[in-house]
Amino acid sequence: MQFLQGKSTIDFMSKRKIALAISMLLITISIGSLFTKGLNLGIDFTGGYLIEAGYENNVDLAPVRAALGENGFKDAQVQYFGTTKDILVRIAPREGINRASLSDTVLSVLKSNSTQSIEMRRVEYVGPQVGEELRDQGGLAMLVALFCILVYVSFRFQFKSAVGAILALIHDVIITIGCFSILQMDFNLSVLAAILAVIGYSLNDTVVVLDRIRETFKNVRKSSPRDILNLSINQTLSRTLMTSLTTLLVLLSLFFLGGEVIHGFAFALIIGVVVGTYSSIYVASSTLMAMDIKKQDFLVQAKEEVVDDRP
Repeated sequence: MQFLQGKSTIDFMSKRKIALAISMLLITISIGSLFTKGLNLGIDFTGGYLIEAGYENNVDLAPVRAALGENGFKDAQVQYFGTTKDILVRIAPREGINRASLSDTVLSVLKSNSTQSIEMRRVEYVGPQVGEELRDQGGLAMLVALFCILVYVSFRFQFKSAVGAILALIHDVIITIGCFSILQMDFNLSVLAAILAVIGYSLNDTVVVLDRIRETFKNVRKSSPRDILNLSINQTLSRTLMTSLTTLLVLLSLFFLGGEVIHGFAFALIIGVVVGTYSSIYVASSTLMAMDIKKQDFLVQAKEEVVDDRP
């Protein structure tokens, strides 16, 4: 990294073709994995059984998961429910097994793995139709969010900036979801919530860069669009890196110390923050460069704002 009077002077736009090739490769791999492997949908989307059990004293979840896995329930998801004495077991649908026999089997496995007295408190079945509705509504929520962002950025900045912001968001979402497809990690409602949070984080980062680009175009008159884009990115670089690094510290703590239940949520946000930081620098800004952004695109808006403020 080069510095001039304490400020970074990196020529980001000279690497935009390399960045484009990397982005296209990652997107191609992600889409290819989604078509070939698909997503490993969790019980929230596929339906299944919810079994709540209460222990006499505090219980460690690791032995419970191991015991269920050894007895044919490798896909079981176990988490605390309210206190460390209560657990919630999620099991995918199984053909030929009714609710009563399944709960009895799970209860016998839990009792064989513990000396405590265990009480079966409730057994509920979530049908696949409910899971399909959640999946469809979640996908619709992402599409609505992207459309609203397109409208907002179009009015807040201008159309070329809106296109860059939307392409950056689509880039981040596809790669984040693609990582779950490649690794075949459980994709559940908490992960979907993380994807929506990634959209918000990436948009915030991108808007900061776009706002600086707009102001620089207005204030700097004797520089090429490429130099203005580089200058704007360098001016926001310290803010972008500090925000990303501090966010990653929290997410890494959640991923390694938060337990298995929150792994998917934290992992999605980690990938989203890393890719979102990259896309705000290269995807959004490179799109403006590819669309031949000019000073006039921002000066027209500035003129309109002056007219609107007249009494």
